[in-house]
Amino acid sequence: MRFLYSLILCCSLSFLFFSCKKTVSNRRPVVNFVFKFDSTQVRLNNLGQPASVPVGNAAQSPVFKLMSSHYVELSPNQYTAVGAGDILYHASETTIGGSTAIDFSRSTFAGNNQVFLSVPIDSITPGSYNWLRVSLAYQNYDVKYKANGQSLTGSIASFIGFKTYINSYKIKDSTVLVNANKTQGYWGFETSVSGFGLVQTGQSPSGATTVSNPIFATSPIPAGSCLATGQFASPLVITGNETSDITIIVSLSTNKSFEWIDSDNNGTYDPLNGDQVVDMGVRGLIPIRQ
Repeated sequence: MRFLYSLILCCSLSFLFFSCKKTVSNRRPVVNFVFKFDSTQVRLNNLGQPASVPVGNAAQSPVFKLMSSHYVELSPNQYTAVGAGDILYHASETTIGGSTAIDFSRSTFAGNNQVFLSVPIDSITPGSYNWLRVSLAYQNYDVKYKANGQSLTGSIASFIGFKTYINSYKIKDSTVLVNANKTQGYWGFETSVSGFGLVQTGQSPSGATTVSNPIFATSPIPAGSCLATGQFASPLVITGNETSDITIIVSLSTNKSFEWIDSDNNGTYDPLNGDQVVDMGVRGLIPIRQ
């Protein structure tokens, strides 16, 4: 009888071992895309060239909390037109607000050093890719400002996609109802002064949001989009025979990405003194394979 129990136990353990081994071997390896918000990364303009803050303006590097993407594409070379590469992700859109817009209610969000997209490697067309395109849609961060002589912190929800249908959104503690389409540059600001909450909304000027695209001359991006483009240090080669996961860090420059007209020339953001926000776009994208 003892021998029979031992035999049954041995068979059970063997079954569990081979079942687990089969489960592990059948897992599909993926490419994980991870956001990194870097305030020290080079600050670029729309054409991918280093850019300083214009005279008469001031800027700061916000503390990023969340971001969402709308579109992700791998591009073989600088001559590949937008949409002609391998499109890995396209977020939900809606026409509830009239024209086609990003559906904010179905967006997914990720913070610093968090995965925002996982794509099975066997779903990616085998090839050699030199460029990554990521269309950014929403960002949430903290900025410093002054009001009535006090140094304070406020939270900003910034919509930088081409157009977004927003039913409602939460800035920090406050929820803002919209139920309409909003074009690129719409934002909400929340802060607390002497225990009293304050919420303000606004719209940056059309075309003011910086979207860095170093290969604009050979493969321009659609007007009004936030399709940031960056080059791999060495080509990302996909064979289709990969057996382990790949991690790609999508490093985004937040170097003085929050910019305003410095009406009082003091270098601080003073919304009560007439300082007007003119740019909330990220300042460059570098894809890094790990």
